[in-house]
Amino acid sequence: MSIFAKEIAEEGGSYFELTGAGYGILAAVMLSALLGACFLSGRGREKGKGRKFGTRQLVFSAMAMALGMVTSMVKVVDMPMGGSVTLFSMFFICLIGYWYGLRGGLMTAAAYGVLQLIVDPYIISIPQMLTDYIFAFGALGLSGIFSKSKNGLIKGYLVGVTGRYFFTVLSGIIFFGSYAAGYNMPALLYSLAYNGAYMGPEAAVTILLTALPPVSQGLAKVKAMAVSEG
Repeated sequence: MSIFAKEIAEEGGSYFELTGAGYGILAAVMLSALLGACFLSGRGREKGKGRKFGTRQLVFSAMAMALGMVTSMVKVVDMPMGGSVTLFSMFFICLIGYWYGLRGGLMTAAAYGVLQLIVDPYIISIPQMLTDYIFAFGALGLSGIFSKSKNGLIKGYLVGVTGRYFFTVLSGIIFFGSYAAGYNMPALLYSLAYNGAYMGPEAAVTILLTALPPVSQGLAKVKAMAVSEG
């Protein structure tokens, strides 16, 4: 691990921070995954097996990922136990699944998780890294389950956020349960409260906003542009 990550000792424990080589490997893996997905999706289109991951989808997905990254850095409220309510960052990633379905949503959301890992890493072990970044952020792509349903954005957003919540709670129990003693809580209750405190308010405000008719109508027009083949 010394080549790709270095251990940082802190009072009460330690964690790993990526080195320059580690950042490079992660960036290369993410780029390779995206290019590979584009290639495989294009072959599927040639054989009549699905929609091509074309230029328009790449552009709209990249735009949503960029908005997700920028808004994830805008901390609206810092919660007392830890974590922050961000400026609708989860919403922009869930949009990708709503536009392009489950496969496109999961793939791009997982890539977003890798990007979060590159920009703001906190690693104590490989399993924790996978759970907190790849699986948790990748779960936002579950929004694609309802891409063709009525009120699909709200349904998909709820499923995506619930998926991320599941993995962050799991990580909290397994990897950060020792912090629960400081709050006189069991590890499960601590993790539920810690992660729910910052995800819950953001999700509630996002749903209320997207349910407004002018907003929902505008988002429907954006989807029409995103999926247009013209």
